[in-house]
Amino acid sequence: MKDNKHVQSIPQDVLTQAQTKINEVSTLLAPYVVALTPTERHELPKMGEKTIGFVEKAYDFAQQNPNLVPPYLDMAAFGTDFGDAHGLWTLVNSIHQLDENTSDTEMAAGSEAYQAALVFYKSVKMAATQDIPGAKAVYEELKTRFPGGKRKASETETET
Repeated sequence: MKDNKHVQSIPQDVLTQAQTKINEVSTLLAPYVVALTPTERHELPKMGEKTIGFVEKAYDFAQQNPNLVPPYLDMAAFGTDFGDAHGLWTLVNSIHQLDENTSDTEMAAGSEAYQAALVFYKSVKMAATQDIPGAKAVYEELKTRFPGGKRKASETETET
């Protein structure tokens, strides 16, 4: 087996506390967040690293030069949108980092558990062929759960 990267078990109480805090954040932000459809997400112009400076400067200039602001531009809404977008920027980046770290850890732990299960499965399979007591029952049970391991009836009949 390859190098085991995930070596420290996360205590259940830590996972429970983390889930509680995630729920608290979701509840805290619930009145303010919006849900977009995939089409809306695709069609909206995006403010990102390259455009945030432009938006910030445009907002500043609009506040300093109200005579240049067209009457159909709602400056209060502009301020609310820019303030929240700017304020959420740090929060979203932290969430992305947390998501990446937890996802990587889950993937590493899952991969290592799957590899260990495969080692055990191969050992039990070998033990079953050698009539080691109890191995055949364990092998038969694991064989039914092995991913992609279901064979067509014709293949099974030709092997027996």
